[in-house]
Amino acid sequence: MKDDSRSHPFRDSMMDARAAKDTPDTPQTRAPAYKLAFADDGFMMREELRPVRLQLELLKPELIMDERGVESTVVMFGGARIPDPAQKDSAKTPALAELSRYYDEALKFARRMTEISMAQYGREYVICTGGGPGVMEAGNRGAHEAGGQSIGLNIVLPHEQAPNPYVTPDLCFNFHYFAIRKMHFLMRAKAVCVFPGGFGTLDEMFETLTLIQTHRMKRIPLILFGVDFWKNVVNWDMLAEAGTIAREDLELMSFVETAEEAVQIIESWQNGAA
Repeated sequence: MKDDSRSHPFRDSMMDARAAKDTPDTPQTRAPAYKLAFADDGFMMREELRPVRLQLELLKPELIMDERGVESTVVMFGGARIPDPAQKDSAKTPALAELSRYYDEALKFARRMTEISMAQYGREYVICTGGGPGVMEAGNRGAHEAGGQSIGLNIVLPHEQAPNPYVTPDLCFNFHYFAIRKMHFLMRAKAVCVFPGGFGTLDEMFETLTLIQTHRMKRIPLILFGVDFWKNVVNWDMLAEAGTIAREDLELMSFVETAEEAVQIIESWQNGAA
């Protein structure tokens, strides 16, 4: 039967990978050297193959998001330890319990942005998170409750880590390289929202700020939820007073408390009012 899905006359790699499993069992066929290179895990994990793995990790999510029609995203960074307000009593510290209100704001924000996305056929403003618990869960959950798709960019960690149940399965990715994961966070971003969090959130926030400050990426809305939190964690004014950043660099970010404020900033930005 003719295989109309192929755009060339050659046997494809899937066909040969299946055929290779049916070869006679001999010392020669059992030898690692005989395995097809692309189907040989041992070969693919070699130190010398790191450049290829980096390329594959960049390419796989890119191809899948293209196939799903994702044209732009709204990225949500934030702490994995911030609980749903319904579970705030289980928080490890009183401060974390207090921060649970930002889980609610993340949920509302993602829900509203997904409604806006769906009015544009679900291709623009797709919610994108790190795929884990806490604020990330709230983001994917808000999109799910609005009936839209959302992205989860997970990463393999030494301790157990699994995607939250609200990520769209076909847009749930897993990374080995932090650097490639960071690229995917920003490659399609039309806005970045940063909620209270720890080292990972700080890393992602400052990475984005640095890229914008140095004009390595175009300026987009960079919105920090939690005025008191961020102004206590980072003495922004001191950085400007010391001259380690320019005073105008402080204008690269906006501080908000509510989902409504953040949505308004994004809508104003897209309408050219920013």
